[in-house]
Amino acid sequence: MAAPIVVHAPLPTGGRRVTADGQPLGLARNVADLLEFLRRAGLDPEDVRLEDPSLIEWRGGGPEVWDAGGS
Repeated sequence: MAAPIVVHAPLPTGGRRVTADGQPLGLARNVADLLEFLRRAGLDPEDVRLEDPSLIEWRGGGPEVWDAGGS
């Protein structure tokens, strides 16, 4: 089963698209943005583990990568 949240690969212009069950949540430019999108989607940011592969699928780098250059 795929994770319900996908943080897509960094865009050349910076930031990463975030989807939940295939629906767009927005363009996150950092972890704080991601946590806000998850809060709006009904998740408690205090309970979210960014490294949990059953919740979040990271494409093109993990939570430390927010631009196409890898930072």
